[in-house]
Amino acid sequence: MQKLLLDDPAGFGTDLRRLTIKDRIAEKIAALIASGLLAPGDELPSERDLAQALSVSRETVRVAIQLLAARGILAVSQGSRTRVLKGDIGDMAIGMIRQIDVNRYDIDEVHAARLLIEQHVVGEAATRITEQVLAVLRHSLRSQRDCVDDPVRFLIADREFHLTIYRACGSELLADVVADLYGHIIDHRRRIVSRAGAISESVSDHEEILAALEARDPAATRAAFARHEERIYNTTRDMLGTARKGREGA
Repeated sequence: MQKLLLDDPAGFGTDLRRLTIKDRIAEKIAALIASGLLAPGDELPSERDLAQALSVSRETVRVAIQLLAARGILAVSQGSRTRVLKGDIGDMAIGMIRQIDVNRYDIDEVHAARLLIEQHVVGEAATRITEQVLAVLRHSLRSQRDCVDDPVRFLIADREFHLTIYRACGSELLADVVADLYGHIIDHRRRIVSRAGAISESVSDHEEILAALEARDPAATRAAFARHEERIYNTTRDMLGTARKGREGA
């Protein structure tokens, strides 16, 4: 498989800890656990599928998994899928989990804040994005099309797609803020994308977003993101409302 992240095209190189690509992938996997997307007992996608979703080699994923297994976060068994052993990622939370717990806020507040900040961030990304980053996004989109029946694998690729765009804006601080807003109640997204046609709808949104970025068109990029975010907001709100009614009727 072609290694698209040969160095750090998405702009992660400002990390003063000088992390290797293996360390970064280990942190990405740990972040999926910390966000609730992957819970203790869950199986990870295969090394091949993770490598495809994260745009790196299988060897990089393998070493990253070994790093997390050495910390007791993952359990690696011969002949079976790697499983999440615990949700506490310990000191790996430094630099990933920030001061604000976004999940303390309701969905309407987070939606309004995300729209406000994300619109600026993605507009800037459209003017600054490089061909190398676009290549990563194209690879991610191909990966997403291959996992329309696999919600967890899709959400890993989806998160990577969004974060890569945010990092292209030129401001690490703003990218981090909107990334935290993106992660709001992401553990519920597994149920949302499990609905028939939900992943295909998101892939279609992402195709529009990528086309706008390829055109270096800030207005079109902002509009495509706004449509995508509005759809996610509505489906999430509907799902939460349905769950609340179910509890009240129980």
